[in-house]
Amino acid sequence: MPEYGAGSQEALDFHLMVYHLATQIPYGRVTNYGHLAYLAGKPENSRQVGYALKHLPTRPELRYSSQSVPWWRVIGGSGYISTVEKRQHQLERLRQEIPVTDKGGVDMATYGWFPEIEDLNTDVEYPQ
Repeated sequence: MPEYGAGSQEALDFHLMVYHLATQIPYGRVTNYGHLAYLAGKPENSRQVGYALKHLPTRPELRYSSQSVPWWRVIGGSGYISTVEKRQHQLERLRQEIPVTDKGGVDMATYGWFPEIEDLNTDVEYPQ
């Protein structure tokens, strides 16, 4: 499934799990790349979480797309927006939900979302 930016079945499985987990981030909350990697069972793969989110398809008819996955709710471990490419768009989307500083910082103590995997739905829906 090239539309998900994965070059192998293992990468596709990881990307789809990241997308599925990200859909569960509540409105008005954020998490970081490292926590999504941890939830996906690959705590050392925070950069791959960023890669997966960067390659979210834009086609809304797909199960996981930039319209259905709240990618803007995933920020860096320091509590700041870390993307360069879509930084302004992410800043605007986040500001519709929570306070964000001019430098892209979020109060993680107030708005952070860090559940344990057993508290989430992990039944990934595989696209056809």
